[in-house]
Amino acid sequence: MPKSSALLTRLFGVGLAAALAAITVTLALTGRIGLYINPESAWFAVGMSVLGLIGTVVSFALPLGAEADHGHDHGELHGHGDLHGHGAGHTHEHEHQHAHESAHESAHQDAPPTSRRAARAAVLAGPDTAALAGDTAAPGAAVTPVRPRPDWRLVLGSAAAGTGGLLATGIVAVVLVTPPATLSAELAMSRDTGTPPLFQGADTVALATTGDTSSFGVGEWASVFATATNPEAFEGDEISLTGFVTPSSSGGFGLTRLVITHCVIDAQPASIPIGDASDVPATGEWVTVTGVIRDRDGALVVEATGVQTVGEPEDPYEY
Repeated sequence: MPKSSALLTRLFGVGLAAALAAITVTLALTGRIGLYINPESAWFAVGMSVLGLIGTVVSFALPLGAEADHGHDHGELHGHGDLHGHGAGHTHEHEHQHAHESAHESAHQDAPPTSRRAARAAVLAGPDTAALAGDTAAPGAAVTPVRPRPDWRLVLGSAAAGTGGLLATGIVAVVLVTPPATLSAELAMSRDTGTPPLFQGADTVALATTGDTSSFGVGEWASVFATATNPEAFEGDEISLTGFVTPSSSGGFGLTRLVITHCVIDAQPASIPIGDASDVPATGEWVTVTGVIRDRDGALVVEATGVQTVGEPEDPYEY
């Protein structure tokens, strides 16, 4: 393998993997990995990244071009006689082969010069054509050299590998250049399908009815608001929640947070309606709302008693 090809192979393989692993470890050490994945699964991502960095260090022990070495011995595959356990049968086979080669060589020596020249021309075109020319060409007949056909599977495979390597390089470059940032309110609104996603199960709704809800976030309350079959049970419950402002078609505004299950790719907006707000903040602004839950014709809504503008939390997502 040429040195340039070996360098590209090493870059697209080990180099990109090491870069992503280093970024993951750095985000974990700086406490910002929660901007990309659920912190509960960060241990797995960091562990795999550490293993990847160790593998990168070990790979430097391999010389350039070792990726193309398949570990095959392309030398002589067979010995002779009893050394390989073939015995007399193997010796007879070699004797037959040598006899055939002697006869074949004798025929070439007896052939006219034109036939021999055609055979030599065929040798230049490739071994298969040479064999064909030597075995079938009639005395005095011209043999047209046949060029070997390109292996299109190899060409397409190389093109696909190169394209994938360039795309991966672009992704790594974007991650390196772009500082970590939270998803925007506009993205949250674009992912809003109009149907409240259910982030919690029936046990959360049961806990909200009978237990302590002080640890509930916007995601838990959004599930309760969407699935409660006895909304009157929550009448008068006090809440204090932080989120960003999104528009609401029923008046007031929506208090929204993005909820991550595994990583930011699957982030979905969770929102609860805030009514009776005298001054609606701007869309995307972070606020802390204190209020009381009210049952309005079977639909739960928060009656705000206070809306305070705050800065974006250090961890803007819920999980």
